[in-house]
Amino acid sequence: MIDIKLPFWLGGAELNKLKNAALSWWDLVENWVVWPLTQFDALTCSESILILLAWQRDVQRFKTESLEMFRKRVSFAFVNAQDAGSTAGFIRIAERIGIGYMETQERFDPVDWDVIRLYLSDQQISSNAELISNLITKYGRTCRRYELISIAPVPMALAAHNVSNSYYYNVAAL
Repeated sequence: MIDIKLPFWLGGAELNKLKNAALSWWDLVENWVVWPLTQFDALTCSESILILLAWQRDVQRFKTESLEMFRKRVSFAFVNAQDAGSTAGFIRIAERIGIGYMETQERFDPVDWDVIRLYLSDQQISSNAELISNLITKYGRTCRRYELISIAPVPMALAAHNVSNSYYYNVAAL
């Protein structure tokens, strides 16, 4: 906000009215000038600009995707494309998009060596099924098959007890 100082011979209520009018005008002009600069961020831009950014970054919105998730995918499209194709990169993509913790396992079977297992919780799979499928299609490894394996933490308790033992031995001699 700019500070406007008017000549001292204009005084009273008329001076404040003129000052407030000038401040509101320059505030409006500042918003007009700054608006195009705010449209480059996919997380805060208008929806029509977001569609253009998505087209530019080769991201398609699927039917059940929320606007916030679409904004994240468009915003991180370049970094996700850099991370695509590696195991650690695919895990980083899932964390960035908001899927959460995920484990991967590759080449666990000598016969079906092209299968990659993705370990996710039941809730992650059920709430993000279409998103996970889209991420595998877009950023997964070429010519690989993916298996989604459900992992669930199981609370477990183990009691420790003292086990005492005594032994004797006898020696026989002839």
